Amino acid sequence: MTESKAAVEVQFEPMVAGQLDAVVAVEQRAYAHPWNRTHFRDALRSGNQAQLLVAGDVLLGYFVAMPGVDEVHLLNITVAPEYRGQGWSRVMLDALALWARGQSAQWVWLEVRVGNLRAMQVYEAHGYKRVGQRKDYYPAGHGQREDAVVMGLRL
Repeated sequence: MTESKAAVEVQFEPMVAGQLDAVVAVEQRAYAHPWNRTHFRDALRSGNQAQLLVAGDVLLGYFVAMPGVDEVHLLNITVAPEYRGQGWSRVMLDALALWARGQSAQWVWLEVRVGNLRAMQVYEAHGYKRVGQRKDYYPAGHGQREDAVVMGLRL
């Protein structure tokens, strides 16, 4: 007899303060220099778009984006490490672009660490173009800094 797994619906839901423990736990597993609870709390208080991608009770990933005049700035996008390589970043980037269009944005902007080649490949495959570089943008540990590549997507 074979077991069948029940299909679990994957959906987006707004990030709320009560979920920050789970979000910060994923963030800490995902990055050497993670956002902390205060970063997420401030993003929520500022009215930024913050969405969770969930499958039942499982947090697959999330994104935080800041609307501006005719543009949206992606502040954070994260797939839980155990769910990477399954296409969830593309799902979130599609949702971000759809939301940004609904805000009448013309562009989506982001920064990515120069050393994060995997993320840059995902963004480029999604149509983002490299448009510049910010020197010493990210903390890199031991008092060092890492440059950021600025990327943009024309909507």
